[in-house]
Amino acid sequence: MPVLELKNISKCFGDLKVLDEVSLALSDGELLVLLGSSGCGKTTLLRMIAGLETTDSGEIHLGAKRIDQLRPRDRQVAMVFQNYALYPHMSVAGNLAFPLKIAGIDKREIENRIRQTARMLGLEDRLDAKPSQLSGGQRQRVALGRAVIRRPELFLLDEPLSNLDAGLRARMRREIVNLQKELGVTTVYVTHDQTEALTMADRIAVLHEGKLLQVGSPEELYRDPAWLHVAEFIGQPKLNVITPADNFDYEHFGVQPDKSPVVMCFRPESVIINDEGNLAGTVVGCEYLGNQYILSIEYKGHVLVVSGCGEGRSLNQKINFSVEKNQVLFFDPESGERLR
Repeated sequence: MPVLELKNISKCFGDLKVLDEVSLALSDGELLVLLGSSGCGKTTLLRMIAGLETTDSGEIHLGAKRIDQLRPRDRQVAMVFQNYALYPHMSVAGNLAFPLKIAGIDKREIENRIRQTARMLGLEDRLDAKPSQLSGGQRQRVALGRAVIRRPELFLLDEPLSNLDAGLRARMRREIVNLQKELGVTTVYVTHDQTEALTMADRIAVLHEGKLLQVGSPEELYRDPAWLHVAEFIGQPKLNVITPADNFDYEHFGVQPDKSPVVMCFRPESVIINDEGNLAGTVVGCEYLGNQYILSIEYKGHVLVVSGCGEGRSLNQKINFSVEKNQVLFFDPESGERLR
């Protein structure tokens, strides 16, 4: 039995359909990332699981219990918000203790849990500090601690790292994953950041305009996208996309789709630069990233991105290249669905 199961969840705000028949199932201890751009419905879905928004239709089950009709406090769910939602007048210890006091937990048990949680999160020497006296990373740990201390059946995290700088985000990503695996609590993590999704998730669920497009491991979504939006959203540098309007001759790439017109795509690492390449272009950009060069090549009026280059090239240099045929993807230009 799944730990969390969403069955045909739909939600409208006025005439705007925010979620459209979304169904998902999470296994015990899984970290699932809801990935999508702003306005796709991912935070609304998270708030519906927590009970902060009502469903228009569908069911939410946690274990053997249906919870979409329960009050938030009765759902055994803990949510970490984007802005941390700490009480500024309370100390770290007070913030950690608050949800337990509301739940009527014994005072001695509260003190034990505070000590255990503070030790786990490296906050033992900050228990008397107020949120204003903490760094961004420490405030994030307190917010996580307030969720952990409740010992819920499910964690919900809504873009918890968006207010941190890049270096701290990378460290907190590792800390959240390590904590989640240590606790073994099933977790839904919302983000618009593909790096967070790829580095943290057991599985990724991609939402677009209220619809669930694809669910799979990071590798599955990167290598085998079912929709053009999934292919474009995941991966850095971005996918090379050639549309019917570009009037490309597919045979030059050594491929031929079964139907026409199509959208043809390939990853930057699928472009091979060599003197024997059957395609020729001009270098219009060269970026050095330390471990590789990223080239931009103009080919018949279209700029293609090439990654993984061991050496740079001069601007306006003529260059030969080819594309790995088995890495080329085709999509329907109307629906965006993958053409197999």
